[in-house]
Amino acid sequence: MLLFINLFRKKHKEPQNKKTSKSTPNETKTTRTHEEVAARKGELGEYKIDIQLEQLPKDCRYISDMLIANSKTKSGYSQIDHLVITPYGIYVIETKNFQGTIYGGKDKKTWLVNGKFKFMSPFVQNYGHIRALESIIPQKYHNYFISMVSFTKRSTFKVDTEYREISSNELIVYDVELSEFIHRKNSVLRLTNKESLLTELDISTIYEALLKANITNKDTRKNHVEALKNPKTDVSPKKDYSCVVCNKPVSEKVKTFCLSNKKFNGKIYCYDHQKSVSKAIYNLAKSPES
Repeated sequence: MLLFINLFRKKHKEPQNKKTSKSTPNETKTTRTHEEVAARKGELGEYKIDIQLEQLPKDCRYISDMLIANSKTKSGYSQIDHLVITPYGIYVIETKNFQGTIYGGKDKKTWLVNGKFKFMSPFVQNYGHIRALESIIPQKYHNYFISMVSFTKRSTFKVDTEYREISSNELIVYDVELSEFIHRKNSVLRLTNKESLLTELDISTIYEALLKANITNKDTRKNHVEALKNPKTDVSPKKDYSCVVCNKPVSEKVKTFCLSNKKFNGKIYCYDHQKSVSKAIYNLAKSPES
């Protein structure tokens, strides 16, 4: 009888031991930082988008996580989440991983999450990306850019309704409907254009130019991320300036003086050649007209 009771006690205790052993992983999860959790969710969001982009028609090309030079940014670079080249447009996609209600409009440079947390309008951000892309590809393709912003389903929109209209060239979508909106937008453009706006050769030309401009160097990418985290730290590459005549290096002060002086016509001269150029301009101004 005692043996039977002891066996029953052991079986009764086993679930408690199992429960205790499972508590350790849960404790580990609670110690994760907010940054780690956000990064993980961001990775999952990007993965969902990549799956959709892989299923686009064969006449489309896409690039994810592009880093290109942009002298107008703090870091000296622009990072583009996704870019899709189709026969009817070039889609520049900015992804956001916010949770809550998104408030924003076309006349607002700053948007809000839940009416509290401020962030730059993603379309203003994407506008900067598009300007940087325009410096890479031929001008004849500049009118084909379409700006898209993708949010996860953890958010809801309180924005201008025009952002959801397929006729707009600025579109807000949920990540799960990204490829659907690209397809719908292309279908509308297909109805209004007898032929594709971009040929297979055009798509290939744009794709190769962007691939060539895409910066894959790990150190450069790391510096770019650091510059975003620490805005006061200037990690942009330093450019050496030199005189256009003798190629002698000049200081930042001399460079600024030359570029701000209209008579130098946007060219940089060392101190000695500034005198000779100024004298030549003066003599030319005094000479009688022929």
